[in-house]
Amino acid sequence: MSFDYLPWNAPADAQGHVAVRDARVELTYAELDDWTRAVAGQLAGHGFGAGDVVAIMLPNRVELLVTLLAAWRLGAAATPVNPAFTEQEATYQIHDSGAKLVVNLDADAPSGGCPSIAVDDLVRNGEGPDPVAVVGDELSLLIYTSGSTGRPKGVMLDHANAEAMSSTMAAHFGLTSDDHCLLVLPLFHVNAIMVSALSIWRSGGQLSVVGQFSAGQFFDHVEKLRPTYFSAVPTIYALLASLPEDVRPDTSSLRFTVCGAAPASEELLHRCQERFGFVMVEGYGLTEGTCASACNPIDGVRKPGTVGPALPGQTIGVMSESGELLPAGQRGEVVVAGPTVMRGYLNRPDTTAETIRDGWLHTGDVGVLDEDGYLRIVDRVKDMIIRGGENLYPKEIETVLTSLEGVLEATVVGRPDPVFGEVPVAYVSLYPDSSLTADDVLEHCRLQLMRAKVPEHIEILEDLPKNSVGKVDKPALRSRLQHI
Repeated sequence: MSFDYLPWNAPADAQGHVAVRDARVELTYAELDDWTRAVAGQLAGHGFGAGDVVAIMLPNRVELLVTLLAAWRLGAAATPVNPAFTEQEATYQIHDSGAKLVVNLDADAPSGGCPSIAVDDLVRNGEGPDPVAVVGDELSLLIYTSGSTGRPKGVMLDHANAEAMSSTMAAHFGLTSDDHCLLVLPLFHVNAIMVSALSIWRSGGQLSVVGQFSAGQFFDHVEKLRPTYFSAVPTIYALLASLPEDVRPDTSSLRFTVCGAAPASEELLHRCQERFGFVMVEGYGLTEGTCASACNPIDGVRKPGTVGPALPGQTIGVMSESGELLPAGQRGEVVVAGPTVMRGYLNRPDTTAETIRDGWLHTGDVGVLDEDGYLRIVDRVKDMIIRGGENLYPKEIETVLTSLEGVLEATVVGRPDPVFGEVPVAYVSLYPDSSLTADDVLEHCRLQLMRAKVPEHIEILEDLPKNSVGKVDKPALRSRLQHI
């Protein structure tokens, strides 16, 4: 394995090229290597070394990546912590990960009682160690799941996972040293680390790190920095699509954009491509698979409504409840095999054994493969609504809702019912110029869906609540059910 995503492995002729920038600093590959060396020496001075874990609780900024690389330089691992976490949430992750050291904003930031270094106290210059020889099966990252089904779990990813994922994405997107990624997703999420940072570094390109996403300022960054691609979640595209009609930015520098982390409606994809003129490729994956397992091609057949075929080196199957791989056209649980499958959940052997069985990563998603191997995600297994003994998939209802002109986002959850067991309830948000009412939306559903699938109640919200990685927060919406 080459581990070309490590900046110190960049070729000599790339050392003077820009590797990364944010609003405060711009670094060449050589300067990034120097800073990483100095911080590695600083971490080592705190007794931190091979096999240890550093918790990095910072917003998107260059220092987060420098600290991550410094840990890898020492043969250690990192766990990025959501900077919006409360002290209780942060302390849980710090303790669960076994972090020996914390890098955070200042002395008032959570540290879980561990020794900490404030970001402004990270050294910029100084001696430090040469990088250790990276070994593929050594732990590199502990990425914590959102915890929508319980307490967050630490997903163990090693350097072999990172090598497989970053090399696959670089090849799939045809990245070269001429490419420039605009990073807008949070760096505590695997998508930002793998698809944005590591994939572009192994290609010798440049990375521009944007702080907190702002729809009103996003295209200013695009026009000023001239990136060739960015990766985002459907929520970001929905916010961009809802900008005033007179916002017509210059997006000519963009070769493509990536949409992932949650299903996007065909209407949203079409609206963004028509309005902004960039090629959008929808992909699919999960943290346990080091980010991406399927993706539509940039050049080639893109099938709206699908997340594309399996990426090279990975195998995607659709499995029955009895563990049988199903033929094309049949619904079942999506399973993934290949070099990007996680090592497991930290200190949770039983949960790991439930999730990885016979070499297959069980995703918990319901999907269908077509004859060409393109995957369509039907829903989450756990989100399925059983109404009077009939299985209803919320995503099918959500697809109908977002096909109505004026509906921006929609989500459907099950509400307990004394007669049917569960009934579907829908929450929708609208485009700013829409005058749709709940009755309008309900009538649209009645025309498109059989009676059992028509939501019992439709509530229009200004915005749908999101969790820390930009997915619709269904648990929060379920908690609203007692009020309707």
